[in-house]
Amino acid sequence: MKVVLITAPPEEAGGLARRAVEADLAACINLVRGVTSHYRWEGRVQADEESLLIAKVSDDRVEEFVRRVRGWHSYECPEIVVLPVTGGNPDYLAWVEAGSRD
Repeated sequence: MKVVLITAPPEEAGGLARRAVEADLAACINLVRGVTSHYRWEGRVQADEESLLIAKVSDDRVEEFVRRVRGWHSYECPEIVVLPVTGGNPDYLAWVEAGSRD
């Protein structure tokens, strides 16, 4: 399984999360509001309020997840970072890998 981190405008984040779960691309997505991102874009240092999405995605869905979220996202260059999961609750990890289907 993978954890995918995504930042998005607060007004967009909930829709991205719901859309990805409804499309069966992620088992679960946590939405953390109130993140301030500081970054350099087009030669200027900027700071914006964003939301952070923490998605749990099975290995076999991660490529499609990234492709679809890129297409839905409003940013020209959205942050989508895939991290490997090396351990955790075996039951939860199995649930994610099974596609979260009951």
